[in-house]
Amino acid sequence: MIKNRIENIRVKLPANSAALFTNEADCFYLSGFNKSEGMVLITGNTACLFVDFRYIEAAKAACKDMDVKLTGAFLKDIYEVLKNENIKTVFIEGDSVTVKEAETIKSVFSGIEVSTELGIDKIVRDMRAVKDEGEISLIKSAQAITDRAFSYIQTKIAVGKTEREIALDLEFFMRGEGSEGVAFDTIAVSGKNSSKPHGVPGDKKIADGDFLTLDFGAIVGGYRSDMTRTVAIGTPSDKMLTVYNTVLKAQTEAIKAIEPGISCFDVDKVARDIINGAGFEGCFGHGLGHSVGIDIHENPSFNTRCKDLTKPGMVITVEPGIYLENEFGVRIEDMIVVTENGCEVLTKSERSLIIL
Repeated sequence: MIKNRIENIRVKLPANSAALFTNEADCFYLSGFNKSEGMVLITGNTACLFVDFRYIEAAKAACKDMDVKLTGAFLKDIYEVLKNENIKTVFIEGDSVTVKEAETIKSVFSGIEVSTELGIDKIVRDMRAVKDEGEISLIKSAQAITDRAFSYIQTKIAVGKTEREIALDLEFFMRGEGSEGVAFDTIAVSGKNSSKPHGVPGDKKIADGDFLTLDFGAIVGGYRSDMTRTVAIGTPSDKMLTVYNTVLKAQTEAIKAIEPGISCFDVDKVARDIINGAGFEGCFGHGLGHSVGIDIHENPSFNTRCKDLTKPGMVITVEPGIYLENEFGVRIEDMIVVTENGCEVLTKSERSLIIL
């Protein structure tokens, strides 16, 4: 698959030009080597990962379809390759290269035009949006760990434990199950804190009558999972039940609507209309979902602005929520993969309200 990715870049390069990638996720996608340090160069004749001494052995083992070069001065050594191949233009990633970094590249690549006009970052972003079977398998493995973690944590949640203790317990369990780390900062927020969509676990103790929202994910082979469940501690109020069931209906109907060729905007609208129609307009302030892969937030996204059409192989979250300030919040999140006929839900955990 790496060979195909390289060729997809190469065929878009004009004559006597090259593409230089410095974004960590893009370099991993194109080389198969998952470390923060490294640069990928693709020309008509060359596909090469440049790394320093710390990573040379690991990079050689990981890169089966790309040359690996040891460097002590990245840009200078890349410049030598460009000169040897008579490269006239180098395209860089406009979305991730800073102004200062671009100026440094230009100063080193004397006599070679440095440009963002080809949009190589968008080219890779569009490629990464559609996952191949290997990528989907890794995401499924990460999600399986996440599902097991949710089953585990239900046995540990108790009145008097702090949000921070719950979050740490989740993370430790996922590590023990084979996760390479946490997919993002774990969210474990309860009671009034659960009205904050991205609340930070703190020293608040779980109390009887609370909602507890857990948003967490694992990493396998460099690919991430993402799920959210909201559980009730003790008997929920009628209002809590109404909100939960509204969010669940919004998610269920949105998932039913997903098929190849549907606009991301329209999927978001299915869930948003249900929430607004139930009297909670203004209480669902984020998009319905985002793509997941090497990064936890990729493109496209289910939201009120994205008009991209879904394609088979896209892995996207479906995570409606209702947040009542200074009261409580509810979010339910599953990952789906778009298929030829609809979608497959990758998250296997129970979605009906769990009362502990």
